Amino acid sequence: MSVQLELNASIRTATGTASSRRLRHEGKVPAVLYGTDKPNVSLTVDHNEIFHDLEKEAFLSAVIKINYDGKSEEAILREVQHHPFRQEIEHLDFQRVRADQALHIKVPLHFTGEEECEGVNLDGGIISHLVPEIDITCLPKDLPEFLELDITTLRMNQSLMLSAVALPEGVEVTLFAHGGEDQTVVVILPPKAVEEEVEESDVLDEDDLEAATEGEGEGEGEAEAEQSDSEEASS
Repeated sequence: MSVQLELNASIRTATGTASSRRLRHEGKVPAVLYGTDKPNVSLTVDHNEIFHDLEKEAFLSAVIKINYDGKSEEAILREVQHHPFRQEIEHLDFQRVRADQALHIKVPLHFTGEEECEGVNLDGGIISHLVPEIDITCLPKDLPEFLELDITTLRMNQSLMLSAVALPEGVEVTLFAHGGEDQTVVVILPPKAVEEEVEESDVLDEDDLEAATEGEGEGEGEAEAEQSDSEEASS
């Protein structure tokens, strides 16, 4: 399971564009906490603190303990809104988690054995990573910080599929859970082929996942997400 991280926050009572702008000028970031049939909570977090937290890969795929107003709730980070051209964070969405409720979330895919890869060292090929992260479904207690795939023995023009990724107990690939087809995640290409466009059908992207999960919600969090979006659209 991901190491649980903590984030300190404060209740945000004022809403609207002017209020959000004032908070950002004060070094704060507006945020919302939603899900699990509880009311949405408008929060603020320190910009510098969250900016550095987001530099940690684990923060994007971990259960986060959010402390505010003398209480704490467990959540995962669902969305980060960045300023169009400045290195600033403008808004955050957190979704509550329940110990008995499965969630789906993207976790990083780490490729091991790259330095020893036979397709590179023996064949002169170049590694092409097609899938940097995988959407998984699991209970919060089973949430891994990342997944791994060993490419040591991969040779020129050989590839590995999503199904080759070893999954911890209690974890499944969301795409497969909804009947999606297997996908290529890494391939060893000749140097001249690296600049060629990889066929879109070989890449696991948002459209593949949405098509496979069409008609399936994210539980209570999905409805709350829509509610929070409409609330923040007016802020």
